Amino acid sequence: MVFVTGATGILGRVIVLELLKKGKNVRAAKRAISNLDDVRHSYSFYTENPEGFFNKIEWVNVDFDDIQSIQDALEGVHEVYHCAAKVGFNPDDEKEIYHANVKGTQNLLYACEGSEVNKFLFVSSVAVLDIDNENGELDEDSDFNPKEEHSAYAISKHLAEMEVWRASAEGLNAVIVNPGMIIGSGSWGNSSGDIFPTMEKNSFTFSGGTSYADVRDVAVISVELMERDIFGERFIIISENRRYAEFAGKVRKELGLKEAKILSKFQLNMGVLANMLFGWFIPQLKMVTKSNVEAISRMKIISNKKIRERLNYTFIPLEETIDFHLKNYINDKRN
Repeated sequence: MVFVTGATGILGRVIVLELLKKGKNVRAAKRAISNLDDVRHSYSFYTENPEGFFNKIEWVNVDFDDIQSIQDALEGVHEVYHCAAKVGFNPDDEKEIYHANVKGTQNLLYACEGSEVNKFLFVSSVAVLDIDNENGELDEDSDFNPKEEHSAYAISKHLAEMEVWRASAEGLNAVIVNPGMIIGSGSWGNSSGDIFPTMEKNSFTFSGGTSYADVRDVAVISVELMERDIFGERFIIISENRRYAEFAGKVRKELGLKEAKILSKFQLNMGVLANMLFGWFIPQLKMVTKSNVEAISRMKIISNKKIRERLNYTFIPLEETIDFHLKNYINDKRN
């Protein structure tokens, strides 16, 4: 039995599907308020038998603040994919982000002790990577630098990684994957599923850029690492690095919208000042923090060399990723 947390999320649901395609028995964690209809619908984008695969999932409500609840969910489980996380960049969400991402991971790992779990995959983020290599790129050896400005999300993922490495040192077969911004279908408006609605709604973009990964690549690679028993390492999962303006330009063109205006770092820093003065009564300004401005104004080049060479893997081109998932978004809007 395989247990997947965050199974209703944009990545978790596709990892569940990938496991089911391989004939695995999957127990999937959800909350009582989770929208399973959205998961069922999104499977129609990834398989010709969405209902058949969806009906094979054993769904369980899990309270990650309750060790007994987690232990019950782990009964008979040998492999865990920990995808559950709170993603956000609003300072008001800092406590919730820490609690979900760090405390939730601690509790899950604690529940794994004494259980039958012998394989554990943790989904982290490229947000924890800081120090460039000799080629001026970020890779798996790019350590987190506590002296740099970081979002609460990045800090929480770094701390969660430390918990996983601790468990690994104590004997758990664990591997960490660090995806870039995940592009997938469904869950529109939530987490990275909000990328297309946001670019459609906002007529502005930023001067920096980021790395992107197709959810299908992240799912396939995650499962393959576990299948090959590759543990005690981390692997970056990204297809390409691309500037926000270029990405937004393609999306907005496909949506029939005018090109987005690029906000300069100077303009954004004015927003930081405005946040300091008026953020207490203008909620939208709270997002304009120093760490957020720094993140969206820079372009860090991230290397996917390690995973390509280890698995001899060929990534889905970013253009194809955008075309596939944007088409699904447009079709959903029409229906």
